[in-house]
Amino acid sequence: MADHEIATKAPESDAYASPESPDEAGPVMSEHCTTDRPTPNGEAPRGEIRKLGGIDVYLTKPESYPSNPSKLLLLLTGGTGLKSTNNQIQADKFASEGYVVIMPDLFDGDPAPNSGAIPESETAATSFLDTFKLKAAETAKSFLIDMWLARHTEEKVLPILEKVINAGKGEFADAVANGGGVYAVGYCFGGRYVLLLASERTPSETSWSGAQKQPDEEAGEGQGPAKTGPVIKAGALAHATLVSPEDFKGVKSPVSLVCVESDPMFPDEVRMAGEDAMSKSNLEHEVQVYPGVPHGFAVVGDYADTNIKEAQITAYEQMLKWLNEH
Repeated sequence: MADHEIATKAPESDAYASPESPDEAGPVMSEHCTTDRPTPNGEAPRGEIRKLGGIDVYLTKPESYPSNPSKLLLLLTGGTGLKSTNNQIQADKFASEGYVVIMPDLFDGDPAPNSGAIPESETAATSFLDTFKLKAAETAKSFLIDMWLARHTEEKVLPILEKVINAGKGEFADAVANGGGVYAVGYCFGGRYVLLLASERTPSETSWSGAQKQPDEEAGEGQGPAKTGPVIKAGALAHATLVSPEDFKGVKSPVSLVCVESDPMFPDEVRMAGEDAMSKSNLEHEVQVYPGVPHGFAVVGDYADTNIKEAQITAYEQMLKWLNEH
């Protein structure tokens, strides 16, 4: 396969890094969305990085494809992006279950800045100056991630997805036909986009092309404009970030949610508002909350904690089962 870069690694202690206080925290991402866990021993990617619709993607297929029927799956990553070894292995896991998996570069070659935990030797502040330096480094990392998020909004990401999905439907029409549509899974940053792809949206919202479009009253718009979507048949998302209650209101395709208990990146009030909205609209959905695990736990990566290892397996099985049953 093509050469791929290995994303930065976070040490084991980073699994339980304390979030900022609610008063300080804004719409940011956890370090678990922007750093990889150590890659499990003996595992390596087996797909390839190539162009699809003019966009870089990681493509991985079942060994029996195209001889045996497959389905088309879009995998949307966290901030570590396309060249993360763990993200690629995650895509391979779904491919081994009968899916042609397309993992697009959501960030156009600009993955999240390295936000790996500071070495323990640097965290043992012994003076006011040490403490000041530590806080300055944390602030700098937060600032870099905020700036990175500002570069990767719906206006930038949705057009990437449009190109990839349209090209994927053409090249893998047999898989789309076999599955009756396109499926999607998303982690962290990518989780929210599963909800958007599963939604019915109007032109006055962020459009499929990513542009904020206001109704043109002279052209007859704004008077019950036609809605578009959903784009996917079914989706599953794990520990999504940057999600608001509004993101659930237009969801029409069945979705499965893997959530972390007391997750500051996906607060309980947002989750409960989403569950309420989906229930009121009679949308087929499931929500599983996992206690005692860090944000980002469902992505491939090695943990020493047996509870996290088992939860990781269970979360994958939850998502896979949902896709298989839809």
